[in-house]
Amino acid sequence: MVTDEDTAADGTIQLLWGLREGPTRGPKPVLSLERIAQAAVDLADAEGLAAVSMQRVAADLDFTKMSLYRYVTGKDELVAAMIDLAVGAPPTLADLPGSNWRPRIEAWVRLLGQTWEAHPWLPWVTMGDRVMGPNETGWTELSAAVLAETGLTVPERMSLARMLGGHVRATMSVSTAGTQPWVNRHQAALLREHADRYPTLRAMLDGEAAPPDNGRDFGLRLILDGVERLIADRKS
Repeated sequence: MVTDEDTAADGTIQLLWGLREGPTRGPKPVLSLERIAQAAVDLADAEGLAAVSMQRVAADLDFTKMSLYRYVTGKDELVAAMIDLAVGAPPTLADLPGSNWRPRIEAWVRLLGQTWEAHPWLPWVTMGDRVMGPNETGWTELSAAVLAETGLTVPERMSLARMLGGHVRATMSVSTAGTQPWVNRHQAALLREHADRYPTLRAMLDGEAAPPDNGRDFGLRLILDGVERLIADRKS
C-alpha cells in the first residue's frame, strides 16, 4: 500500500536527484530551484528557519507564491532543497589531511562543524527519517570511506558515524546546544542562591570558563582515543 509519506518521499527524491522535469511551457523560466533554495537559505541564515515560508521566499525573489510551486510542492520540499544546497559539495578524501583515518576523521568533524555553524538551522532539520540529497549523501560517503580504514566492523562504523554527528550537534554554539545550568545567567543565579542543594554545580561556576568550542575537541579526543584503544586491543 502506497502511503502519502511514500508519495512525498518519492517526490523529494525526484527533486533532489534531478529526476523531475522542469517547466516546459511558456517562455524560458527566469527562476530555478537553486535560486529559490538560495533565497530560502539566506533568509534562514538571517532570521531563522521559522521565517521561511513559500510566501516570504517568493516576496524576497519578487515573484508570486504560485511561481514557486512550479519547482517545489511546498515547504517540505523547499527545506530539503535548502539542506542540500547549504551543506554544499563535500571535500574529497584527498582533501583531508594526514595519512590515516584519525586526522582525516578529525578534519571531517571540523568541516562539518563549520558548515553547521554557518547555517545554525541545519543540525535540527537534518534529524529524523528523511530523504538526503546528493551533497549530504556525499558527506556521509566521505566519513564512511575514512572510517573504513579503521578495520572496525560495519555496525561499529555505523555507530561511530552516528556518534560523531551527534557530538557535533551537541557541541554547537550556546544558542543551539543543549541547555546547561552554568551557561544561562538566570540559572547561574539560582545555583548560587541554592548552593546547599547543588554544591558541585555551584563550585563549577567559580572555575575556569567553558571552552569556546563547547567541549567539541575534548569530547572528540576521548571518542577517538577509545576507538584507537579498541583497535590496538584487537591487534594484540
